[in-house]
Amino acid sequence: MAAAAARRAAGLLPLLLSSPSRARPPHRQALALTPPLLRPHRLYSHSPKPSSSAAFSASASASNGAPAGRARELHLYNTKSRRKELFQPRVPGGEVGMYVCGVTPYDDSHIGHARAYVAFDVLYRYLRYLDHKVRYVRNFTDIDDKIIARANQLGEDPFSLSKRYSDDFLLDMANLHCLQPSVEPRVSDHINQIINMIKQIIDNDCAYAIGGDVYFSVENFPEYGDLSGRKLDDNRAGERVAVDERKKNPADFALWKAAKDGEPCWDSPWGPGRPGWHIECSAMSAHYLGHSFDIHGGGEDLIFPHHENEIAQSRAACCDSSINYWIHNGFVNVNSQKMSKSLGNFVTIRKVTKLYHPLALRMFLLGTHYRSPINYTIEQLNVASDRLYYTYQTLQDCEESCQQHQSKAGDPLPVNTTNCIQKLHDEFETSMSDDLHTSVALAAISEPLKVMNDLLHTRKGKKQEKRLESLSAMEEKIRMVLSVLGLLPSSYYEALQQLREKALTRASMTEEQVLQKIEERTSARKAKQYEKSDEIRKELAAVGIALMDGPDGTTWRPSVPLSEQGVVANS
Repeated sequence: MAAAAARRAAGLLPLLLSSPSRARPPHRQALALTPPLLRPHRLYSHSPKPSSSAAFSASASASNGAPAGRARELHLYNTKSRRKELFQPRVPGGEVGMYVCGVTPYDDSHIGHARAYVAFDVLYRYLRYLDHKVRYVRNFTDIDDKIIARANQLGEDPFSLSKRYSDDFLLDMANLHCLQPSVEPRVSDHINQIINMIKQIIDNDCAYAIGGDVYFSVENFPEYGDLSGRKLDDNRAGERVAVDERKKNPADFALWKAAKDGEPCWDSPWGPGRPGWHIECSAMSAHYLGHSFDIHGGGEDLIFPHHENEIAQSRAACCDSSINYWIHNGFVNVNSQKMSKSLGNFVTIRKVTKLYHPLALRMFLLGTHYRSPINYTIEQLNVASDRLYYTYQTLQDCEESCQQHQSKAGDPLPVNTTNCIQKLHDEFETSMSDDLHTSVALAAISEPLKVMNDLLHTRKGKKQEKRLESLSAMEEKIRMVLSVLGLLPSSYYEALQQLREKALTRASMTEEQVLQKIEERTSARKAKQYEKSDEIRKELAAVGIALMDGPDGTTWRPSVPLSEQGVVANS
């Protein structure tokens, strides 16, 4: 592990997680991007190149004063302590246990789901980057009141409906480059574990049965409210808790629900029924990670009542139950309003990715710190898509220039190149180790991309010593950053093609129509009809198609629509 940390500090560590490396294809070879998007199993999609940065040695010191061979310490904000804490695995050198509450699959997944699972995917990736082994568990609540109601509405079997939406969710997550968790348990497969935990809670005098229902007794658990900071008096019946006059306390919540006509049910010591919402996560996390583990995560809306109730259940079943870090992501607003079906601003992942590349959505989400609220607007999504295109185009141009070049092992890079790479490395690890500041990590690649474009396209840059070696080394470092952020495609070229296709869809145009407009503009320019030429350029710019004139003619690329370009300047 020390050797790996030393290589990482020197910028030399390839982040292959599970699959063997493969040769990088020629840049114009047709390489379908969709299959790797569907099942991403590793952080690096490109095979690592021989490093040309031998002078960039592991003896260089990191910006925090620690030796380069020592990985930065990760600090995470713990909701329970309400402060950032140094992350220390429960078992030093052992496997990190992480449980993230999954979806209730009764409808298409929305951008709030995307926000949560992209955030925890980044945490998963960064923990692995820091050489931690991670067991990541994310569940499916495949039996629930909402599923039953939707199934009845559609005249569909509840399990068939939840399976269908679960499969759609997995496809959405894969397209967003979220790595598969280690385990993805379903509630319906763990009824025995749930029943056994409820029995233990009853035995420990923290739950009671009434008429086939089982309720948790909050008054018998003095620590109730520690996570959310809520007092027991705050939990009034009808507000987040079911109204039932049989309960000893209005805040008591269901562990087991008695069977109702037409609903799925299982036999239990209290009669036929099904689990309550909260008990499932306590039972499944204990089954796969033990009663005590490192990280439990989810959206901010789960702090109360779900996670508060989880703590109560788990500790009532096993007094030694303990979770070290409770981590929560912030809400998604749409045009500065809270997203909700009642407001009609409910945005699904599929609605977004019909018009935008999934990685443009991911880049947009990573542009805001995971704990802060994020405001979803089309304008900001256009900005993210534009930045993604610029990033991939720069890296694609770099690959084309360096493709036939073979660097000599041991050749030192120019000092300005090694300084640029070291600065990116330090800013990346500093920002990510400070509670996953992905927005700062993304901003850190801006300067290296600018330097690369100077080396690629300016007269002065093309004359720089070790130009191709510098380009290759910087591309490799940026690739590492993108891989940890989940933004690395299997092919820059194919990703650029897909971004162009999405731009054409948004513009309601075909490429043939764009090329026809370019021909019309070229003819107008030759005829010195400059006003018509400008009108064609502005017409295309208005729908997000930018024209670029060069020595070899005019080409096009996606851009932020003309009316929104002030957003770019302000961003």
